[in-house]
Amino acid sequence: MDIIKKDKNLPLKLIKDLPVLPRPYARDIYLFSTHVAGTSHAEGIDGIVRGLKEGDELRFLREPENMHDELAIAVITKKDEKIGYVPRFDNPVFARLLDAGKLLFGKIKAMSKIGNWHKIEIDIYLRD
Repeated sequence: MDIIKKDKNLPLKLIKDLPVLPRPYARDIYLFSTHVAGTSHAEGIDGIVRGLKEGDELRFLREPENMHDELAIAVITKKDEKIGYVPRFDNPVFARLLDAGKLLFGKIKAMSKIGNWHKIEIDIYLRD
């Protein structure tokens, strides 16, 4: 007979209730510079770009079911707006890193408009 009643879900509850703390040795490792491809196809890109500035962080979202590129990596703003993709010729290594659970992100390096095309240059980082 157990004197202390055991709760089988206790370890899960403890883990779930922990606050999110910054990792003490986390660092951002610069990997590569490129541009965002396909911005001219992004819906509402003119309005989205008005809300962006140099230094803004961008998220990457893998799209393995993308019919044009199975290694596709969408580029997403903090407001969850898709602005384009990591260029196809740049994405094989980054797609594999994302698939392996690594945290990659982009930072806007420069922005310009050439005709109707918004050129958004980004640096890609690995948060380790």
